[in-house]
Amino acid sequence: MVIAACWVATASAFAQASPSGLPERRPNRLIREKSPYLLQHAYNPVDWFPWGEEAFAKARRENKPIFLSIGYSTCHWCHVMERESFENAEVAQFMNGRFVSIKVDREERPDLDKVYMTFVQATTGGGGWPMTLLLTPDLKPFFGGTYFPPDDRWGRAGLKSLLAKISEAWKADRASIEAHASAAVVALQKYGKPEKSSGLPGPEIFDVTYHQIAAGFDSANGGFGRAPKFPRPVTLNFLFSAYARAPESDQGKRTLAMALLTLRKMADGGIHDQIGGGFHRYAVDGVWHVPHFEKMLYDQAQLATAYLAAFQITHETFFADSARDILDYVRRDMTDGNGGFHSAEDADSRIAAGKSERGEGAFYVWTRDEIVLLLGGDRARIFAFHYGVEADGNAATDPQGEFAGKNILFVRHTLAETARKFGLSEADTARALSECRPVLFAARSRRPRPNRDDKIITAWNGLMISAFARAAQVLDEPRYLEAARRAAEFLRGTSAGGSADRLHRSYREGVGAAEGFADDYAFLVQGLLDLYETSFEVRWLEWAQRLQATQDALFWDAADGGYFGTTGRDATVLFRDKEDYDGAEPSPNSVAAQNLLRFAFLLDQAPARKKAGQILAAFSIRLARAPSALPQMLVAADWWWGAPKQIVIAGRLNTADTHALLAELQRQFVPKKVVVLADGGEGQQFFARQVPFFHDLPANDGRATAYVCENYVCQLPTTSTAKFAELLAAKKTTVDKPAR
Repeated sequence: MVIAACWVATASAFAQASPSGLPERRPNRLIREKSPYLLQHAYNPVDWFPWGEEAFAKARRENKPIFLSIGYSTCHWCHVMERESFENAEVAQFMNGRFVSIKVDREERPDLDKVYMTFVQATTGGGGWPMTLLLTPDLKPFFGGTYFPPDDRWGRAGLKSLLAKISEAWKADRASIEAHASAAVVALQKYGKPEKSSGLPGPEIFDVTYHQIAAGFDSANGGFGRAPKFPRPVTLNFLFSAYARAPESDQGKRTLAMALLTLRKMADGGIHDQIGGGFHRYAVDGVWHVPHFEKMLYDQAQLATAYLAAFQITHETFFADSARDILDYVRRDMTDGNGGFHSAEDADSRIAAGKSERGEGAFYVWTRDEIVLLLGGDRARIFAFHYGVEADGNAATDPQGEFAGKNILFVRHTLAETARKFGLSEADTARALSECRPVLFAARSRRPRPNRDDKIITAWNGLMISAFARAAQVLDEPRYLEAARRAAEFLRGTSAGGSADRLHRSYREGVGAAEGFADDYAFLVQGLLDLYETSFEVRWLEWAQRLQATQDALFWDAADGGYFGTTGRDATVLFRDKEDYDGAEPSPNSVAAQNLLRFAFLLDQAPARKKAGQILAAFSIRLARAPSALPQMLVAADWWWGAPKQIVIAGRLNTADTHALLAELQRQFVPKKVVVLADGGEGQQFFARQVPFFHDLPANDGRATAYVCENYVCQLPTTSTAKFAELLAAKKTTVDKPAR
């Protein structure tokens, strides 16, 4: 019996081995690909194929099973498995003789990753990357797991013995294997179809979700659950939305406190790059100190947005500075020369220049001696006290022993505590620390850098456009608006087939990879809506409308509601998944539901509102059973249940009085709102063609005028920023009933 619950190794059990018997390095087929992950394997002795008919035909022709390896370029354990196994001549020879081996970049092909990860999780109870699967020649999975060492260890199978057993089983009982694989595919296809529902849960679901989230809250260290700890910004988005529903209630205050403590603790922790900015993927401990060092674009985008919301609520510069720290890192280190945003930076880098040995976090960690040498005695003592630097290293949680004698910087003592320790004022202490960081940054810049995955993923760029656009609003920073605008221009110029309404999944070196998926459309539409509400250039809203229409045509499930993740045109993908889980990234259905509601209230589009309700209804059973798994969808549901504010500023964009009203608008946290600039020009004409309300919205006495409305019923217009502030702070007066 080949189908089994395969071993999913824990990090503490991993051990590295050196590759042996390396032949002359010659490229395999992956050398023709653009994916940085596939190119990392282009000189393996394994005879790798990219996903495609050439590999499938060979497997059918030679009656061989397919060895499928799925990962991504900044995956630490993908690198380990490559060094141990795929660069090993003995392993490669066996794989080349008995299997057809295929490499897939999960970031380029999330559809394939979803299908096969579902199988691995169902058969093993866990999952991760690298993902290792065995398929029949018709692509049906019959064995799956994650990382495998090359040899048997700790009483568990290594890759060599595992592949030998599978090869023998394939020869001896292929018919049985294929029958089990076919049964597995039937089960997978059933999994991909959500249960049908005829209605929506009521607003009480917000209280249920709050209690589920609160039950896992770490009141000492922030975050939710135990180690490892992930940021999961979608949960923070829900908490901010729940807070705004009842900000003066006890529950509202507790909700806000959970979000703010989590953001503070993360910003002070080692998960935050205290020298170069940005956030690492997650912390292996419960106190945010020891991170997994890769940096992902989608984390930067979503966390920047969360810190901006915290700043709007509290007006504390700590949160504004945290957002700037992320955004400036992305502008400096993750932005393509043409304006797009790169995908990720690796966790691993070379230990030192000129050495081939690599280590996780090598770029980011410090010895105390290095810090003393760079900063000098007095400044080094202040810096070491503040950032927890110790002579023997400070990484108490270190599963692999990689950080022995090294320090991962985190804020161990507050500014006030550091000032008292050295008898300084807080201002002098802050100045001393601010002088230290550039010195360490310059020294670190001379180290070998982690690899950067420079492919430009449309969905993640959409999230980043949102973050920069919102930052331009909240922080009044023109350079952030320019970053958002350049990225949008880049994506429009590289859209598939010469049509700005069809998207590629990703782009690198002049070539687009795969057709866009539902999240590419949904996340970019969100970014364009935010970009319009920042720049008030109607071209972004027009493009967002066209992309939404394309998303509807390609992915909408007319029978049961909601968006499939794929078009269904690729027959090699075993099922069309309809994603609802809001995890490291929000689901495309959650984002699309909110996008549709924004269109509905911006442009009085009843069909868009109806479609949003159909999305919520399609996932209502999941919402009722496990609402904390869908926090971003509940943010959209909050729009559905409560009428957002429709805010119209009648005035010229670049005048002082218009700017004053917009500044007041961005000073306040009003999460459920749409914003229109009625400037008397092209923008107002665009709106007037679709909504008669906009035909005649004059400014009062030639001064910029604010209209605050619900369902196009407005309060008295005002030119006063103080009165405008009152109208923005007023509670909603209408609640919409659910569509059935």
